[in-house]
Amino acid sequence: MAELVARVATNRDREAFAALFDHYVPRLSLYLQRLGADHALAEEIAQDAMVALWRKADQFDPAKSSVGTWLYRIARNRRIDLLRRAHGGEARLEAAADPVDDRPRPDEALAASQRETLVRRAMRVLPAEQLSLVKLAFYEGRSHSEIASATGLPLGTVKSRIRLAFGRLRRRLEDDGLRDAT
Repeated sequence: MAELVARVATNRDREAFAALFDHYVPRLSLYLQRLGADHALAEEIAQDAMVALWRKADQFDPAKSSVGTWLYRIARNRRIDLLRRAHGGEARLEAAADPVDDRPRPDEALAASQRETLVRRAMRVLPAEQLSLVKLAFYEGRSHSEIASATGLPLGTVKSRIRLAFGRLRRRLEDDGLRDAT
């Protein structure tokens, strides 16, 4: 992720920013909702944090923190500012907790490991042309456009093969008993 921020800082790379946006906005929004922000406010603050990333990407120092920690801190500080304004300059600081620890709890780690096993098993049934595209998109974090350029396939073909792969994965995971398979 730090490489993507560097691309935004040096080249104003829109694809790198889009990848960061897609990855972090849902996480930041969920974090803010856990702190008590309603959905709309959480989304707004998360987007503000991403605007800050766009404007200040050159100030990010990977030696000091991860991209996630940096963005959580920006979002947290924005929320504190909003709380202060709403409460006449004083925010309830206990309501503005420190950024979440990215490490999963033991029970979450076990569940994630079990899900990963089921997903890997489900991926074995994908045709090779779908599997390779899914790996490029989700293991390497490439956009559909980047995949189309790298493989020489039309963009529509890339999108439809990934969509078909998701359908197969979803059905297989549901058959294996994994709920909310997406």
